[in-house]
Amino acid sequence: MVLLLVVVAWLLSSPDTSVPADIGDQWESADRSELIARGEYLATAGNCGSCHTVPGGAFMAGGLAFETPFGTIYSTNITPDGATGIGRWSVEDFLRSMRYGVRPGGEHLYPAFPYTNFTRAADEDLLALYAYLLSLEAAEQAPTPNALPFPFNIRALMAAWKRLFFDAGPYEDDPDQSAEWNRGAYLVEALAHCGACHTPRNSLGAERRDQWMGGGSYTDRVPGGHYRRWSTPNLTPSTRGLGLWTREELVSYLRTGRNAFLDTFGPMNEVIINSTSRLAPEDVQSIALYLESLPALDEAPGGAVPENVMGRGRTIYNLHCGTCHLPTGLGDPEMAPRLDSGSLVVQQDDPASMINAILYGPELAELAPRWRNPMEEFQYLLDDEEVAAVASFIRNSWGNRAGQVAAEQVAAQR
Repeated sequence: MVLLLVVVAWLLSSPDTSVPADIGDQWESADRSELIARGEYLATAGNCGSCHTVPGGAFMAGGLAFETPFGTIYSTNITPDGATGIGRWSVEDFLRSMRYGVRPGGEHLYPAFPYTNFTRAADEDLLALYAYLLSLEAAEQAPTPNALPFPFNIRALMAAWKRLFFDAGPYEDDPDQSAEWNRGAYLVEALAHCGACHTPRNSLGAERRDQWMGGGSYTDRVPGGHYRRWSTPNLTPSTRGLGLWTREELVSYLRTGRNAFLDTFGPMNEVIINSTSRLAPEDVQSIALYLESLPALDEAPGGAVPENVMGRGRTIYNLHCGTCHLPTGLGDPEMAPRLDSGSLVVQQDDPASMINAILYGPELAELAPRWRNPMEEFQYLLDDEEVAAVASFIRNSWGNRAGQVAAEQVAAQR
């Protein structure tokens, strides 16, 4: 019993949240204009605006809903408004929030705000972000209360979560790697926080480090405004992940939202439009270099699909899909992307994103137009078994080997 109490006390004790003693002096002596310009670029790398701005709302004023397995969490106002934003935060307050996930007053932040990644940002970059945010137009907008059931509404329990799953501290360069590789690692692991979406999570919402960047899932909007689960591709160089793309194809996707296999759609649109397409070319190159160096997390081939399902799926495909994607799955430069081996969306273990594209139509990014006729939605034309059959056929043809899709999986996405 005594040992149990000691463990509980340790789990719930407040971790160290110290910041450099001279951080205030650094802030006072810094060139503000230089910091603001740098901070704006870093905020772009972190895609801050996408999460802290609601459509039609004031920039960075918060209020965007995040549906999680534990309830709904809303992003906060990070404009310099004194009453509802961060206008009264000191530089020390800001560093503690980014490095340790603690807001002024000592309350823990929920990791829907990815301080688990931002903790790896350098002090000088956090100063620049702080300067940039304080330079924005203040917007008075009170935060929307989170809708979390008991016990997840008890912030104090986050202390135990952090003890178990959170390692604070800035990124340190790997001396055995090049400057370009370290830059890519820093962007991916810290500011761009790619693993927050592309890593599976355990039952307590923490990233599974043994499956880091192996593909995850989260809840976001589909066309029409409803929330559905989305699956994210494996970003390691596996045979069904980024190993299917060349570095040039990855760079093209991050910079323009498209390559030979894919046009960005769904939640990734905001990442491309508001972040990666605006980064310096050398930074995008460094991200691609780093990602292709990760240890490959190969998925097991999907099980064999019954012949009757493949036959039914082929018929549906030829009727509704083959005109644009071609009977070979090779696609057409003006009509539709390729679906043969190389499509990360098709190859995923979890078919949620592919099902969403079929049911609701891919909501394409507002970039330069490419397709003559954007794909229509099939939610009212095909039933669950038909969607499952055509998805299974695509996922197991032309070199794809991703396994069968069940009608129940389609029903879950409707």
